[in-house]
Amino acid sequence: MSAKKYVFLLAIATLTLSNIALAQKQITLEDIWQQYTFSTRGVPGFNFLKDGKTYTRKEGKKIQQYDFTSGNFVATIFDQSTMSANIPDFEDYSFSEDENKILLQTNVEQIYRHSSKANFYVWDRNTSQLIPLFDGGKQMYATFNPEANKVAFVHNNDLYYKDLVNGKVTRITRDGRYNQIINGASDWVYEEEFVLVRAFEWSPDGTKIAFVRFDESEVKEFTMQGYNDELYPEEITFKYPKVGEKNSVVSVHVYDVAKGKVGKMDTGSNPDIYIPRIRWTPDGQLCIFRMNRHQNHLELLLADTKRGRTKLLFEEKEDQYIEESMLDRIIFLKDGKHFLMASERDGWNHLYLHDMKGKQKEQLTKGNWDITDFYGVDEKNETVFYQAAKSSPTQTHIYSVNLNGKKDRQLSKRNGSNSANFSSTFDYFMLTHSTANTPPVYEVYDREGKLMRELEDNERVKKLQKDYGVSPVEFFDFKTSEGVTLNGWMIKPADFKDNRQYPVFMFLYGGPGSQQVTDAWKGQNYWWFQMLAQQGFIVACVDNRGTGARGEAFKKITYQQLGHYETIDQIEAAKYLGKLKYTDANRIGIFGWSYGGYMSSLCLLKGNDVFKAAIAVAPVTSWKWYDTIYTERFMRTLKENPNGYRNNSPIYFADRLKGNYMIVHGASDDNVHFQHTMEMVSALINANKQFDVHIYPNKNHGIYGGNARLHLYTAMTTFLKEKLMDDTTPIRRTNP
Repeated sequence: MSAKKYVFLLAIATLTLSNIALAQKQITLEDIWQQYTFSTRGVPGFNFLKDGKTYTRKEGKKIQQYDFTSGNFVATIFDQSTMSANIPDFEDYSFSEDENKILLQTNVEQIYRHSSKANFYVWDRNTSQLIPLFDGGKQMYATFNPEANKVAFVHNNDLYYKDLVNGKVTRITRDGRYNQIINGASDWVYEEEFVLVRAFEWSPDGTKIAFVRFDESEVKEFTMQGYNDELYPEEITFKYPKVGEKNSVVSVHVYDVAKGKVGKMDTGSNPDIYIPRIRWTPDGQLCIFRMNRHQNHLELLLADTKRGRTKLLFEEKEDQYIEESMLDRIIFLKDGKHFLMASERDGWNHLYLHDMKGKQKEQLTKGNWDITDFYGVDEKNETVFYQAAKSSPTQTHIYSVNLNGKKDRQLSKRNGSNSANFSSTFDYFMLTHSTANTPPVYEVYDREGKLMRELEDNERVKKLQKDYGVSPVEFFDFKTSEGVTLNGWMIKPADFKDNRQYPVFMFLYGGPGSQQVTDAWKGQNYWWFQMLAQQGFIVACVDNRGTGARGEAFKKITYQQLGHYETIDQIEAAKYLGKLKYTDANRIGIFGWSYGGYMSSLCLLKGNDVFKAAIAVAPVTSWKWYDTIYTERFMRTLKENPNGYRNNSPIYFADRLKGNYMIVHGASDDNVHFQHTMEMVSALINANKQFDVHIYPNKNHGIYGGNARLHLYTAMTTFLKEKLMDDTTPIRRTNP
């Protein structure tokens, strides 16, 4: 080649590369995790008022009222700056049933994932009086009675109420003690796995308070260490029941306000049960949800609160398990004659109407598709509102159906992910719509599905997608060697050429009932995946067997053998991707967090001839170290199912490691304990295997705060480029 021709070709190549660079701005980790350049805008929470047309929201030191359909300002409900009392700025609030009083939360202190405590104040809108609820220390779950003349709350594991008329505080229980007895609030495992935090309920007439008492004195303790520049680490000890160990002994009690007495309800002679919910019916009967330890038998018991006797209203039995989400899809109707519930009794998640003798009256929804959310019942118009994946497991829409099972209507119009937040009268709802390629749009619709107004379109993020030249998320499916069709998505490099072979980076979660392959916006990870695609990766995700929206059989095939079918499917997915003409089967990596970390570990070990690298963040490495409720729901106990545990625990396959393994954990993870990673590290060392490990002191399961996320994603990106890329191009971390 002549020198002149070489210079000409070099100039053309340089110009082409320059044009590509101008057309596609480079995404950086600082953009994603430090400056949050790409964060979408949400819509402030809607606290709907009883008129069904207006809502309130916190704006600085004010609670402002707006018209939902127009967005017009209506009134200032509360303005802390005008108060003569000097109190800390409120952080949250709730109304009484008549909306004349407001509970204000100040100095909120987070405890675990859902629980918190705070200093509460009561604001009387009629008298403009602001009073502290209690001066003896922070309170939990302060709740008005229906008449709004009393407030019940939990303090130091005991249940109290305050009479707002005379200011008297009454202590209902006196045996509460840290790590022993809890009255009216839940223990750690109920909070995490049943999403139960407030464990007391006022009766509809305000004369009684039903509450659950947790005796966790026999539950074994777990201790974490915090590192705070002191001579000795701080020790945090709490009750955490692991597989097969003792749970809290729970009992249900009812306090009669007028008599000042507590009565115990009969929940049976077996103490080894769960009480995941208590609920008053509209006509004043107490319903106790009782579930066996295997969580495949749910009973609804109606209690005689005067005598403590209970009788069976209804029971649901499953061969495998009853999902936790079903508990909040049981609604007692105001007519006192019916209740609504979700069930998988026909193999799919559907809604059913029963009478108060437990007899099924109607199956409201039918078909080979799953209900994915339940929004409630408009009893006045005899209409039920729900979300479902009817057309595809990857798509969700909003629907309404009459209580007689007729006039099933689709209210959302655009394909993708649709979710709703209904007003108190169900006359209007806020629709959140997104796809895998378009950020969320928030709009207001009426009950007929007519658009009223747009709240937020996230056009700024859409423009950023163009500026940064993102690649589209493409959906695909394939059939495994066992004849199972699996769904997936893929992101290709922007300069993709099908005659090149790219490394593949797979992302997964894979846990029971979960989904990652949905036509929905993927949040911050979307931009990390796009950054990796810019740097030459094909990013892909496949939902294995055990995941949701595909019926009971597909989901529950993993029962008593978590990890088995999921790993088979992910290995097959990797093999499918590796056979594509534009991928390099020798450079496939996989990443997951929590259950996904468990899966990525298993995939690397059991699929050691398929995967070259894996990243596991906060992974379960043996289910025997996880909590009772979640693990036994799917696996039963270690004693009952030893092979199921051993055959699918990564620690027992450490000697199979061939590829590159990065394991990450927060040292203050109260959920998946740091123990999981330490045991995995020990197993790897014993097998004389090399690996990478990253520990985040004082960080919990989410590993966030300060520079934690930026540091973590920098480490993961560096690992992927080192292990899966042919070249040594450094990762892009700063804007050009």
